[in-house]
Amino acid sequence: MNTVARRVIDATGDRDDADAVVVEMPVSLAFNDISFAVMMATPTDLEDFIIGFAIGEGIVRHAQEIFDVDIEPTTNGWVVNARISNEAAFRLKEHRRTMAGPSGCGLCGVESLEQIKREVRAVPGVELPTANAISAATEAFRPLQLVAGKTSGAHAAAWCDYHGEIIALREDVGRHNALDKLIGWRAKADQHGFAMVSSRASFELVTKAATAGIAVLTAMSAPTSMAIQAAQQSNLTLIAFASRGRYAIYS
Repeated sequence: MNTVARRVIDATGDRDDADAVVVEMPVSLAFNDISFAVMMATPTDLEDFIIGFAIGEGIVRHAQEIFDVDIEPTTNGWVVNARISNEAAFRLKEHRRTMAGPSGCGLCGVESLEQIKREVRAVPGVELPTANAISAATEAFRPLQLVAGKTSGAHAAAWCDYHGEIIALREDVGRHNALDKLIGWRAKADQHGFAMVSSRASFELVTKAATAGIAVLTAMSAPTSMAIQAAQQSNLTLIAFASRGRYAIYS
């Protein structure tokens, strides 16, 4: 977080004070020293970010195909480079795209409508979280959003167990980035449970989750039409409008 000066105007008049703002910087994601995407992101948990991005985009199928991650700050942002297997490098060439998008815009750089839909493997059926678990997770979620709590400017994605306990939470200025970071954490932790996001459930979040093998995605806000379609096609359970004592299942 950064602290900046601001002028506040309200019914009592105007005054100068300080404000905490979320950090947003260019983060270049590279594989085997070849730049693949430039994302506007919050530069935290960057190893989790590139691992989760690679899994969610289908570049690697599991974390074992990533041998090493180098993280380097530059004058213009950050460069994160992952060493990947030859098989993963071949897949990378097959669906390479260059993105320079705002705050993790998931489809920026796609050149045609045909590129939007990609085959996503069906996720296996799993135990659904109980109403008590969802309520417990939503209640615990917001106090753990440390960046959002101070800036009101960050999205979050969390991994919850079937008791509703939050095992891990990642924050970022972009909702897709937050989920990528969580996917990267989960690839190393291999914990059973379900994912919860602070944002709406979009098409890209659902496809990332399904590609990563996440069977249950819970959103605190609304789902989109394409998100519901993607969830149905991939056998992912999509839960939205999650709050204490209330939620809706869409697939």
